Amino acid sequence: MSAAVQDFYPDDFAHCYGCGRLNRDGLHVRTMWDGEVTVARFTPRAEHVAVPGFVYGGLIASLVDCHAMGSAAAAVERAAGRDIGEAPMPRYVTASLHVDFLRPTPLGPELVLTARAVEIAGRKVTLEVEVSARGLLTARGHVVAVAMPQSMWRPAPVRS
Repeated sequence: MSAAVQDFYPDDFAHCYGCGRLNRDGLHVRTMWDGEVTVARFTPRAEHVAVPGFVYGGLIASLVDCHAMGSAAAAVERAAGRDIGEAPMPRYVTASLHVDFLRPTPLGPELVLTARAVEIAGRKVTLEVEVSARGLLTARGHVVAVAMPQSMWRPAPVRS
């Protein structure tokens, strides 16, 4: 499997429920480049149900959020001329998250998330994210990511 952005997050910041590789109960979102977009894949489990047969919208929002943060880091690295993992991976946090649910997302098939950075300005990255199931677009997100503030670089003990 290709290297993902999340593989290079510092251990102290790899506990996120959505994308933290060190969170044994997490979703383990993995963001990778595919041409000019980043891609993540996730197959919802039975407990991610909203109503029978459909995915809970909060899960969709979480996937959009975590894939966008990984995509922001990837985009900033690419803009600096670096590949994923070539240098310490920058960490981003959510400044704004907006998700439009375009149609119900079926529970069962793999979800494919694609993201593209539409603007990189200083410590801020604006991204568009799409979620598809079986080739049908089910949700679209508009996300603003910001470089993790220094005040968050004091890790607290985390129990996974």
